[in-house]
Amino acid sequence: MKTVFMGTPEFAAESLRALLTKHDVAAVCTQPDRPAGRGHKLQESPVKSLAASYGIPVLQPETLRLADSKEIRDQLRNYGADIFVVAAYGLILPKGVLEMPALGCINVHASLLPKYRGASPIHSVLLNGDTETGITIIQMDAGIDTGDMILKKSLPVFPEENFGEIHDRLAKLGGEVLLESLRLLEAGTATKTPQEHSLSSHSPMIKKADGKINWADTNVKILNQIRALGARPGCFTLHKGQPLKIHRAQILPVQNLQCLPGTVLEHNGIAVKTGDGALLITELQATGKKRMPATDFLRGQKIDVGEVFS
Repeated sequence: MKTVFMGTPEFAAESLRALLTKHDVAAVCTQPDRPAGRGHKLQESPVKSLAASYGIPVLQPETLRLADSKEIRDQLRNYGADIFVVAAYGLILPKGVLEMPALGCINVHASLLPKYRGASPIHSVLLNGDTETGITIIQMDAGIDTGDMILKKSLPVFPEENFGEIHDRLAKLGGEVLLESLRLLEAGTATKTPQEHSLSSHSPMIKKADGKINWADTNVKILNQIRALGARPGCFTLHKGQPLKIHRAQILPVQNLQCLPGTVLEHNGIAVKTGDGALLITELQATGKKRMPATDFLRGQKIDVGEVFS
C-alpha cells in the first residue's frame, strides 16, 4: 500500500519503522526543526532523521491550513498515496487533507479511546494512576481523536512504571497495531466502530508548571506526578529558591507526622512530609547537573533535616 506518513517524536518514529517493513512510504511530513538543548541549536525530529536515513522525501510545513499551504498540499496530492498514516504529528489536518487519499487518514493514538483524547494521553494515564492503557487506530475525522475505531489493543501499566517505560512499550505496540489495521483495510475486512462520545475524556497539553510538586497532596498523587512528569517537562520542588527535579521516589510507611508538608525528615536519604505521610526521594537532579541517586546527591550537596521544600 502506498502511504504518506505524518509524525514527529520518537513515538511516531516507531510507527514509521513498522510501516517501512511492509509498505511503500512515498513521503513524510514532520514538524519543522526546533531549537533544543542548552545551545538552542536547531534539532530535527526523530521522524525526520529516520526518513532521511531511508532517503524518503521530507516535508516540514508550519501549517496545513488551506490559505498557507497550497504548495505542500499539491505535493501531497501528487504522491498519489492510498492512505495517510498519522502518529503524534502535532498539526491539525484540515478537511481537504483528510479527504485527499482514497482511504482517508488513520491515526495511531496512545490510549484506549474514547478515554484521553488530546495531546498527552500517556501522561494522563500515569497522573490518574490507571492500571491499563493501550493503542487505538482510528479513521480520522474533523474532530480531535473522535473518529471511528478500526482496532484497539490494551496493555497493563505496572505500579512503578514511569513515562519513558510505558511510552516505549506503547510505541512498539503502536507499530504492531498499525500494521494489523492496514492489513485489514487493504483486505477490505476492517470494521469501523463509532466511539461512545459520552465516555470521552480529554488529556490537555502538559505545561512546565504542571510539574511543580504540592507537598500537601497525597503520597499517591505526588508519586503519580513524578512517574508521569519526571522526565519531561520535569517534576520539581524548590530548595532554597532553586528547582530540584525529582525523577523517582517511593512511599514510606509512616503516618501522623506533626510537621508541615514539604519538611525534610530524619531518615536515610531524602524523606519528605506529604499530605498523608511521607515520600523517600531516590533519584533527583539539581539545575545544570546530571540526575543521580539521592545517596550520591547528598555527598555533594547538603539538605538539612527540618528544611522545608516549597
